[in-house]
Amino acid sequence: MTQSISTTPFGRRPMTLGMISSQLAAKAKPETAIVHKWHVFQHIKEARQVLGATDRALTILHALLSFHPEIALEADSELIVWPSNEQLMARANGMPPTTLRRHLAVLVDCGLIIRRDSPNGKRYARKGQGGEIEQAYGFDLAPMVARAEEYKTLAATVQAEKKALRVAKERLTILRRDIVKMIEAGLEEGVPGNWKRFQ
Repeated sequence: MTQSISTTPFGRRPMTLGMISSQLAAKAKPETAIVHKWHVFQHIKEARQVLGATDRALTILHALLSFHPEIALEADSELIVWPSNEQLMARANGMPPTTLRRHLAVLVDCGLIIRRDSPNGKRYARKGQGGEIEQAYGFDLAPMVARAEEYKTLAATVQAEKKALRVAKERLTILRRDIVKMIEAGLEEGVPGNWKRFQ
């Protein structure tokens, strides 16, 4: 699909600078970029707090990814999925419609997906004579391809921070235990010092 589609939101949803930024980042993706959708999703899950995504928003993102037939997301292929709200709710374990809409908005605000709204706000695709998709309106997964390396870096940073915190907690636990045992030894052995004050 080489045609340009207007990306302003349908209805009362306002256009924001964040949406424009996401769209520009998606357009800047390398033409030869190919990513494994579940690997990228795993990186997004690990970095969700940094990205500002909620657990429920990630449930919806997982459902959206399941509508894309290929495992690999390629920059030069069709990356728009157009499931109905009913289909999304079914794949998101029966999530209520209001919750679904709220968390779809979170995914858009985080720049994880882009809305490609049709003139009437519906999601659908039109096929040409050869069966090829000519126009598709729905949710564009292109930001996942464009920002895959960023998500991988963020996930690695989050993992490194978690590991550093775990190591620091372990060291703190050992130091506290050592201090308590040394004070007890000082008191029991009668070593000169103000052990009660240290306690």
